Amino acid sequence: MDKLNDISVREVSGSKDMDAFIAFPYRLYSGNKFYVPKLRFDEKNTLNRKRNPAFEYCEARYWLAIKNKSVVGRIAAIVNHSYISKWGKQYMRFGWIDFEEDLNIAAALLQVVEQWAKEKKMEAVHGPMGFTDLDFEGMLVEGFDQLGTLATIYNYPYYPEFMHQLGYGKEIDWLEYKIEVPEALPERIEKIAGAIRERLGLQVVRARNAKQLLPYAPQIFKLINEAYSHLHGVVELSGKQIDYYTKQYFSFIRTDFVTLVADKKGELAAFGITMPSLSHALQKCKGSLLPFGFVHLLKSLRKNTLADLYLVAVRNDMQSKGVNAMLITEVAKAYIKAGVRFAESNPELETNTQIQSFWKHFNAVNHKRRRCFIKPIA
Repeated sequence: MDKLNDISVREVSGSKDMDAFIAFPYRLYSGNKFYVPKLRFDEKNTLNRKRNPAFEYCEARYWLAIKNKSVVGRIAAIVNHSYISKWGKQYMRFGWIDFEEDLNIAAALLQVVEQWAKEKKMEAVHGPMGFTDLDFEGMLVEGFDQLGTLATIYNYPYYPEFMHQLGYGKEIDWLEYKIEVPEALPERIEKIAGAIRERLGLQVVRARNAKQLLPYAPQIFKLINEAYSHLHGVVELSGKQIDYYTKQYFSFIRTDFVTLVADKKGELAAFGITMPSLSHALQKCKGSLLPFGFVHLLKSLRKNTLADLYLVAVRNDMQSKGVNAMLITEVAKAYIKAGVRFAESNPELETNTQIQSFWKHFNAVNHKRRRCFIKPIA
């Protein structure tokens, strides 16, 4: 157990420690109107070496910071060997980082990660990042007064301040937009989308229910692996991970919020997976589905004026041909029909100028920014 200024750092060992690790942010952010709790069972499965297929190529350790016998912080460290092999960078990831407003706590937590990184002969530590690109990543650096989403991390403003003080700098940022959904699509956007569809011979596919959508799951994840492969830190999902995420997400998806675009051969060319916002529902159920938490989620899924854009991808051979514009137009149509008034883009890399340029056609505001921090290891 490491100590720094009466703060001890203990590695998680056993179910009691893991419960404390998962529970800490619920207490830290209790009463915060912008924080959106994660589902506890989902967190437990992701961190579980026996359940998460990412452990086929990842190592991970978890620590708790203790002061006066109380948990005051937590952190996870991950070595993603597939990332190191693909990108040729000996980087260790940190994630699941939370701490009370005390620089010494943050220092103690990051110190143990940096020490392990040195032992593993790493060149740098960066994060927050998860096991895969579908886990939570990026520390909030702007937009602390904005409601979080199911897919993102919320943190207090002192987090990034402490990161800078501890020698961490910017590696890359993600931007988030709040997009106003118009009552009707502008005619010029309809014409652009129609022209693209006709020129490329594309067709929109909509599933009536989850059963009809399920056969497309392998194609969706294949397209994710292809289209996202060049993005920051991305490692292709394995077959076991695809099965894992399919079971995790496709069971409760609202199919009228999912848009599939097929080419002339009927093969998937692009997709947009979106959902009614679950932010307020998760705040009400406080991360637990039982005894009545699931009721709040069901209500939000059925009727909601807010929506979240989760995954949008266009096949490589279809990129830079306007398919993004067509896809977002189809998503907007579904939103208008469902009575959605605002949508959250969720994180987009700051370098993704193609999608960001399309938001100029809507009333959209860049209201959040999040960052992957990095620190070289001497």
